[in-house]
Amino acid sequence: MKKPTQKIYRTTNWPAYNRALINRGNIAIWFDPKTQWYAEPQGKQGRSQTYSDIAIQCCLMIKSLFRLTLRMVTGFVQSLIKLCGLDWTAPDFTTLCRRQKYIDIQISYQKSRDGLHLLVDSTGLKFLGEGEWKRKKHQPEYRRQWRKLHIGIDAETLQIRAVQLTTNNVSDSQVLGDLLDQIPQDEHIDSVYTDGAYDTKRCRQLITDRNAHAIIPPRKNAKPWKDTKVHSLERNELLRTVKRLGRTLWKKWSGYHQRSLVETKMHCIKLLGDKLSARNFDSQVNEMHARVAILNKFTELGRPHTQVVT
Repeated sequence: MKKPTQKIYRTTNWPAYNRALINRGNIAIWFDPKTQWYAEPQGKQGRSQTYSDIAIQCCLMIKSLFRLTLRMVTGFVQSLIKLCGLDWTAPDFTTLCRRQKYIDIQISYQKSRDGLHLLVDSTGLKFLGEGEWKRKKHQPEYRRQWRKLHIGIDAETLQIRAVQLTTNNVSDSQVLGDLLDQIPQDEHIDSVYTDGAYDTKRCRQLITDRNAHAIIPPRKNAKPWKDTKVHSLERNELLRTVKRLGRTLWKKWSGYHQRSLVETKMHCIKLLGDKLSARNFDSQVNEMHARVAILNKFTELGRPHTQVVT
C-alpha cells in the first residue's frame, strides 16, 4: 500500500495578511482618541475612580505584550501617550496593581458564519509562589508552584472564545462546563474537539446538552459504558470503530487533526510569557485575560487563508 501524497498548502491572501502583520506593531491600535480614558462619576459616596476600565485594560495589555513591570508600564504608557499627541495621563503603578484584581477584561471576538467548532486544550503556567521564594532564600525542599490554563478556540476565526485559569489540582474534565458556559446560549455549537482527558460521562453529557457533537478519542484502556444514554451509546460505537479501523483512520475521518490549531494558539500564549508575574490569583486571572485579548486583537487584524495546491 502506497503512502498518500502529502498535501501542499498555499496562502492566498498574502497582501492583506502582510498588512495585518505590519499593523500588529502599530502603537496606534492601542490608543484610540475616542476612548473614554477617564472614568465617569458614579454618583455614589466616596472618591470616584480616575481612570476607566478601558484605560486600565489597555495598560495591562501593554504590560503583557512587552513583558514590563508595573512601574515600567507607567513610564512606557506615558511616553506613548505623548508620542500620539493625546492629552492624557498614565495610571500610577499602584493604581494598576490595585485595579488588576477587580477589573473585568473585555475580550472581543468574531462569530463564525456557520456553527461553532470549539477546540479545547489546557497547559500549565508557572508563577513565583511562596515555595519558590523559600527555595531561593533558604534552600529548602523544592515545591513547584503553577496554574492550569484551559482555552477553547473557534476553528474558523482562530480566536479564543473561552478561557479559564485554575489551580493545579483541578482536572481538565471539571472545567469543560465552565468553558461551554462562556459561549452564549443563543450561539449554536456544532462540535467540540478535545483530547482523551475529557472522555468522561459528564463531559459528553455537557456537550450533548448544547446539541453539539463530541469529537473525543477514547482512552487506550477504555471500556464500554453500561448505561443506555445517547452519549454513552455513541461513545461505545466510537470505541468499536476505533478498535476495528484504528485511531489513525478515525482521526482522519473525523477531522480530529484540527486540534493542532488550539495547540498552536497555546504556543502563541506562551510566547507572551510562559510564567505569571502576578502573585494574587485574581490578578493572575486578569493577567491571562489580557494576553487573550491581545491575541484576539491580533487575529482580528487579519489571518492567513490557505488552500490545498493540487
